[in-house]
Amino acid sequence: MAKLLRQAIVLLLLLTAITGLAYPFAVTGIAQLVFPHQANGSLIVRDGKPVGSALIGQSFTDPKYFWGRPSATTPQPYDGTASGGSNLGPTNPALTDAVKQRIAALRAADPGNRAPVPVDLVTASGSGLDPDISPAAALYQLNRVAHARGLPPDEVWALVDRNTEGRQFGVLGEPRVNVLELNLALDRLAAR
Repeated sequence: MAKLLRQAIVLLLLLTAITGLAYPFAVTGIAQLVFPHQANGSLIVRDGKPVGSALIGQSFTDPKYFWGRPSATTPQPYDGTASGGSNLGPTNPALTDAVKQRIAALRAADPGNRAPVPVDLVTASGSGLDPDISPAAALYQLNRVAHARGLPPDEVWALVDRNTEGRQFGVLGEPRVNVLELNLALDRLAAR
């Protein structure tokens, strides 16, 4: 019995060293060498300071900025430690009410805009952290942002177009616009 116990303890220590120390250090080291930007959180830096991540959305409410998808995280929006959807089904009255409130807020921020509201501006993603919106969602907000900044809509659209990423490998996913990167580009444009 003592021999089996000793073997079990040795195996436990060996597997702990391999799976708990060696493997994580090796994977982290390889990631730092091959993908350093992604391994460090895909941080976006402005004036030498990190202002966010390209992978996690941020809350923008000022009319001069593009707004992202709603966040389902609590207690604060885009909380990376609380990733998760609202888990409200399409027939749930709470989801219907939340969507109606979001549509009303978008209409109040841009009363002259009678275009259909893109679905990604009124529904949260599965993680509640989505940093991207569709080009249609950016187009919906374009006049509000251009007016709030005193910029010609064509100039703002050109900026949206430059910040639109196509489908991955040309076939996967949908075209998308990273809201933080677009808003930082707007700030740089305004600073000129």
